[in-house]
Amino acid sequence: MFTGIIEEVGEVVEAGEGTLRIRAPLVLQDSKLGDSIAINGVDLTVASIDGDTFFANLMPETYRRSNLGELKPGDRVNLERSVRPTDRLSGHIVRGVVEGTGRIVSMTPEGEAIIVRIAAPPELLRYMVVKGPVCIDGISLTIIAKDSESFAVSLVQYTQEHTNLVGRKPGDRVNLETDILARYVESVLAARAGEGAK
Repeated sequence: MFTGIIEEVGEVVEAGEGTLRIRAPLVLQDSKLGDSIAINGVDLTVASIDGDTFFANLMPETYRRSNLGELKPGDRVNLERSVRPTDRLSGHIVRGVVEGTGRIVSMTPEGEAIIVRIAAPPELLRYMVVKGPVCIDGISLTIIAKDSESFAVSLVQYTQEHTNLVGRKPGDRVNLETDILARYVESVLAARAGEGAK
């Protein structure tokens, strides 16, 4: 489990079929083999550590659901170690299970903030509500607007300075994870409706 509060922006050192190596001196300070690290919001397992880099294996399902297959050496990625039971939950409950991707439509300055609008598939938009949480490339953000095809978030200066999102541009794909609580509520209500029909 993660919080969506990015600890470090790492650098892709190697990206190949089923493999990914990341330079990440901060998140590796107390990491060990088998630990979970979210890379752009995707929960991956540390398979090896070499100095200030770590290596993770990727499955075909990860490529289908995320933008990790587009990474190349030199790309910057958002990194977060998994939550410990004693940590504060500063963002929201993030599983590191990317459900799909969206595309950046626009990035509009608004005072010191930047409003990012993202087109998303309907099967993900249904779990998003204004003032509710969303995870974009592993970043815990709050939805400020939503329509039938897209949603928007506002990036405060701290998020601009400590994530890779401001380096993106319209047309870029981003990983999306919706609020798990909304999914649980829908599942419970659907089960009750099914029981009532019997």
